[in-house]
Amino acid sequence: MKQLPEKYYLLLEEIQAIDFVLLELALYIDTHQTDQLAMQQFNQYVQYSKHLKQAFEAEFGALLQYGNSYTDANWSWGTTPWPWQV
Repeated sequence: MKQLPEKYYLLLEEIQAIDFVLLELALYIDTHQTDQLAMQQFNQYVQYSKHLKQAFEAEFGALLQYGNSYTDANWSWGTTPWPWQV
């Protein structure tokens, strides 16, 4: 298995943590639709999640086969380890 830099694992873990926070906030807001603070926090975490994913993809390649990234001329999608490999 290809050894990746520590930053790869740190960014991936932070992305997973922030996306978990977003899921929990969304569930909370579903039942507390007037909680403006929760909605504000949700929007802040959405922006932070986008920032983290852009930083990750700029350095390590696409997180998904589709999404915010465009392919390169070599179709290098999938050249980094799959999630179950890290």
